[in-house]
Amino acid sequence: MTASEAPVTVIRNADWAVVWNEEAARHEYARGVDVVFQGDRIVSSDGTWTGPFDTEIDGRDRMVMPGFVDVHSHPSFETMLKGLTEEVYSPNFYMSSLYEFLTLFEIDEEGMRASTEVALAELLQSGVTSLCDISFAHDGWLDGLAATGIRAFAAPMFRNGPWKTANGHSVYYELDEKAGEASMRAAMDCLDAAAKHPSGRVSGVVSPSQIDTCFEGLLREAMSEAQSRDLPFTIHAAQGVVEFNEMIRRHGRTPIQWMDDIGILNDRTLIGHGIFLDSHPQVGWTTSSDDLGMIADAGASVAHCPTVFVRRGISLQHFAGYVERGVNMTIGTDTHPQNMVEELKTAIYVARTISGNAAKPTAEMVFHAATVGGAKALRRDDIGKVAPGAKADLVLVDLTHASLRPLRDPIRALIFSGGERPIKDVYVDGRQVVADGRAMFIDYESAMVRVEAAQKRSMDLVHTRDWAGRSADAAMPPVFPMRGHNAPLAKGGAK
Repeated sequence: MTASEAPVTVIRNADWAVVWNEEAARHEYARGVDVVFQGDRIVSSDGTWTGPFDTEIDGRDRMVMPGFVDVHSHPSFETMLKGLTEEVYSPNFYMSSLYEFLTLFEIDEEGMRASTEVALAELLQSGVTSLCDISFAHDGWLDGLAATGIRAFAAPMFRNGPWKTANGHSVYYELDEKAGEASMRAAMDCLDAAAKHPSGRVSGVVSPSQIDTCFEGLLREAMSEAQSRDLPFTIHAAQGVVEFNEMIRRHGRTPIQWMDDIGILNDRTLIGHGIFLDSHPQVGWTTSSDDLGMIADAGASVAHCPTVFVRRGISLQHFAGYVERGVNMTIGTDTHPQNMVEELKTAIYVARTISGNAAKPTAEMVFHAATVGGAKALRRDDIGKVAPGAKADLVLVDLTHASLRPLRDPIRALIFSGGERPIKDVYVDGRQVVADGRAMFIDYESAMVRVEAAQKRSMDLVHTRDWAGRSADAAMPPVFPMRGHNAPLAKGGAK
């Protein structure tokens, strides 16, 4: 079927619509308009449609808005950590949980598939239509992403090796040149498969794991692959004080400065987190360079994922300042809960608290970051907006939902009050993937049962991976002690 033969769908008389003004480069509200798509493309988002159509959707009491673009998430793993890592922290590692607790869990491939299904159901139901899934490649990954109906940007991670701790207060790295080359070749094979995926909704992102787990040669080669394939490039960088200090120790340069030195900071670079710049008060560092300015001048983007860091009292300093300096800011969910609307609210509250300025960031700033900001970082100009020619990735919000009423400003109400609850219907490529608030192509309950089983399997092995031999209950005790039970056992269940 050609594009001109594809069926036409009219969302008739939408009470509100968030439409794109190309000249002003910003979203705007429209009232009482028809939003029309044919096949996978929007054909009209202004005025009344008088042309032919095949399907008509009643837009009364609905807001039509662009689907969110989530640029940084780990759905194949983080879902399993619910109830375990929300209140862990490592004082010896500047409160980051990366070095002592992230390494405690290993998830098998069945668990990864189940975790991904749960996370993607929650993401779709919170209005995400495009997702950058940063995971280690695993069997069935690409087909599984496509089956959910989401627009997927697969970012298979690779590195020279992991970080570890043997004592809970120092970090060492097990880096190997050949291991890095092998993992990169496997990731490139995965990206080749993504480019050929028959769904047409799966593409790739070159994704070396972390700035401190990759040798310079691997990073230069990774950027070369991104350029030759014309793909985005993403890497975790400036995400921890430990990492900042390690890069100073190795190179005498901050993570951002070293990225610039070796040629991996440019307009296709998406920095995962970008928190600990030379200006951040927690690093206590003063240089003649300006990390924030270097990011902006390079045209790079920053993936802001506030929830996973604010749990440890860590925050980017600060969102509006990055925007005003000219950095393309984007939003990612990173961890559980996989809820994009809640992530936007958290981004606003944290940034206003950190900056001491209640005026910004505004809801418009974070909505822009979560839509066209993310699209720009992923090198797409056809997602994240409601405009003729853009992909028909649309979200319909129920304006009669009690959480939005009394209704004066629907986006403000959605972010600050409604959350995902009023989101009723979601379309990707013009195909409905959420109906009445439920993901249509994911068996959520079955996936959750499988995630619970995977969590138990992983918890049973925590003592074998912990530097102190602690069980999961000892390392991550429940909120309250169990009546009638002894204190958590110290090592793998052995007294």
